[in-house]
Amino acid sequence: MKQFMHRSQWIQWMQKPALRKVIAGAMILAVTALATAGCGAQGQKKTAAKDAAAPATSAKIKLNVGYLPTPGDVLFFVAKDKGFFDQEGLDVEMFQFTNSGEGLNAIKSGKLDTGAFGTAAPQTFIAKGTPFVVIAGMQSEGHGIVAKPENVDRFRTPQGFVGQRIATVRMSTGDAVWRYGLSQAGIDWKSQVTIMELDSPAAVIEAIKKGAADAGNVWAPFSEMAEQQGLKVADWSSSYMPGHVCCRVVAMDETLKAKRDAFVRFDKALIRAYDFYTRNQDETVNILANYVKIDKELLEKSTYSGHIHSIPDPDKKRFTAFWEAMKQDGYIQSDLDISRFIEPAIYKEALEQLRAAEPGNATYSRLEAEYKVNNL
Repeated sequence: MKQFMHRSQWIQWMQKPALRKVIAGAMILAVTALATAGCGAQGQKKTAAKDAAAPATSAKIKLNVGYLPTPGDVLFFVAKDKGFFDQEGLDVEMFQFTNSGEGLNAIKSGKLDTGAFGTAAPQTFIAKGTPFVVIAGMQSEGHGIVAKPENVDRFRTPQGFVGQRIATVRMSTGDAVWRYGLSQAGIDWKSQVTIMELDSPAAVIEAIKKGAADAGNVWAPFSEMAEQQGLKVADWSSSYMPGHVCCRVVAMDETLKAKRDAFVRFDKALIRAYDFYTRNQDETVNILANYVKIDKELLEKSTYSGHIHSIPDPDKKRFTAFWEAMKQDGYIQSDLDISRFIEPAIYKEALEQLRAAEPGNATYSRLEAEYKVNNL
């Protein structure tokens, strides 16, 4: 059986100096261990709370985007090269097309999520049953009538086109605006003008140079390229329909519903690109040169000449007016309510988020004021 010390023996044993030091050290270690354990638990609680408050890191949303190699799509190029898409949580891959019809067919088939391909073209698709929805703007105006120098004066008025051979790119916005202008002047373009529908503005220029066409419809920068090749600009599309919209950013209705948050982020990147484009002309031209392979001097003239405007506002009022004009001149036939195919609320949400983050940004303030005029 285990023997216990007598109380007096225990007191004598505890009073030994060496032993007191050992016991004191042990007590300090014990207290320290308890304190450390407590602090560790407290630290773990704080870390857990911090992790819970922090937003979870998510993978970037992939978007395939189509474009035309034109200054009119400048906001795409700036947003891509300045990293705005990436900063908004998007993984954007860009795909080039020759004309609007090709790009819109790629969106329709699901190969692209979105792109900017004129106004006449998506509205023509909509009239035939394709549910494209406009989520932002890109370009306004910017189309020109070009001809040889000796013929250019003839095409400064609508009457000059009667009996002439005119080359154009079918479903290009400039084509639709020009036909509307002729109709407004009392000219039946279906019977009084020979219209040659070609695949690209480059083909239009070649047809005029070779004498196969008397004049033609092209868009920037091909208007400037035509002048470089010896042709002249007779008139601009703004003469036929002042302030008309051109390239609109569109997506299929089902894609929009599935990726709405991604498109809000996309519009935020375009708005930020617009802010940059308006304040950094030289760098914007350098960025454009990566996508539009022409002389930088021509590129700058085309982009900042005043004949073309790149604005991210979807502009519901002018988009609707364009639809009515196309119906009036017989370009399309449809009884659809075109307002169902434009969704400015996505752009509005994107702009509101940017305004909240940068309330002092003058560009965002101006865009907010313009939105109320153009869309409400």
